[in-house]
Amino acid sequence: MATATLTIDLDAIAANWRALDQCSASGVQTAAVVKADAYGLGADRVGRTLAQAGARRFFVAVAEEGAALRQSLGPGPQINILGGHMAGDADMIRDLDLTPMLNSLQQVTRHLESLPGHPFGIQLDTGMNRLGIEAAEWQAIAPIVLAAKPEMLMSHLACADEPEHPMNRHQLANFHAMTDGLGVPRSFAATGGILLGAEYHFDLTRPGVGLYGGRPYAERPVVRLSLPVIQTREVAAGETVGYACGWTAARPSVVATLAAGYADGLPRSLSGRTPLWDGDRTVPLIGRVSMDLITADVTDLAEVPRSLDILCAHQTVDDLADIGGTIGYEILTALGHRYARRYTGQATGGQA
Repeated sequence: MATATLTIDLDAIAANWRALDQCSASGVQTAAVVKADAYGLGADRVGRTLAQAGARRFFVAVAEEGAALRQSLGPGPQINILGGHMAGDADMIRDLDLTPMLNSLQQVTRHLESLPGHPFGIQLDTGMNRLGIEAAEWQAIAPIVLAAKPEMLMSHLACADEPEHPMNRHQLANFHAMTDGLGVPRSFAATGGILLGAEYHFDLTRPGVGLYGGRPYAERPVVRLSLPVIQTREVAAGETVGYACGWTAARPSVVATLAAGYADGLPRSLSGRTPLWDGDRTVPLIGRVSMDLITADVTDLAEVPRSLDILCAHQTVDDLADIGGTIGYEILTALGHRYARRYTGQATGGQA
C-alpha cells in the first residue's frame, strides 16, 4: 500500500477519558471535547467510544460538527456548540437537539427569538478576550438570560498549561464574581484546568487534548503513524538528496523515500531534524519535507523495512511538535486525510 497508516487506539482514548474523569472532583460530570473531527482522529468512531466509556456530554466547535456527531451518537447525549448560535443554525439546532453556548448579546437575542424554550448555555469571557460575554455586558443582560433558564455557564482558561501563571487565578476570581449565587451549573476546566485542582472543576469538566494523548495530560499515547517505503536507492558520497540539495551524503548511503509530506500534516520545519523509528532503532529524516514525500537514511539498518514510524510510543505528537517548533494540537489536527485510518482496541466493536 502506498499510503501511510494512521493507527488510532480507541481503548487508549477511553482509558484517558476515564483517568481524567477520576481526576475531576467528586460529583463533577466529565464531558468530552471532540471538535475538529475529534482532534483529527475521527469524531464518528471516537465519539461512540467515549459514549461507551461513559461520556454523556460532548463539545464541538460549530453546529455542523454537532449535526455530524448526532448522526453517530443518536439521541440522548448532549452536544454543546462552543461557537454558539450562528445565523442559519436554528433548524439544525432544533431538529438535532443541539445546545449552543451563546457568546454575545446578538447570539442571545437570535436564540431566544428563534428557538424560545430550546436549551442553551452561556459562555463568559473571564479574561481570554476570545469568545464569550464580558462582565459589564453580562451584568446588564443576566436577568433576562437567567429568566430563560440556561443549562450552564462556562468560561475558558487562557494559561491552564502553565499552573503558576497568574492569569489562572485572575480568571478564576472573575468567574466566581460573574457566576456565584446564580444557581446555574458551571464549567471552567478543560484538560489543563482539571490538573489545576478541584477549585477549578465546578460542576462539569471538559477534557480535550488529554483524551488524545497530548500535553498537559500525556499519560497514554493514542496514535501511531507508519510511513511506507516506496523506493530505495544507493547514493554515493558527495551526492545530494531532495529539493535545494538539502542533504549531502558524507559516505555511500542507502536512502529510502517514504509516502508522506506536508500535504499530510508533516510540517516542513521537520526537515532534517526528526528521527523516524524502525522498532526501537532510530533512522534520520534527511533533506526537505516535500508535499508528498520524505527521505530517510537507512544505511545502518540490516535490511530496509516496509515502513518507518514517525509517531509511535518512542515519539509522541508532543515530541514531534517540539522538534517542529509547534504544539501537539497542531500535529494532531493536521494529520492528513490521505492516511489509511486503522482503529484498534475493544472499543472498535469488531469494526475496522
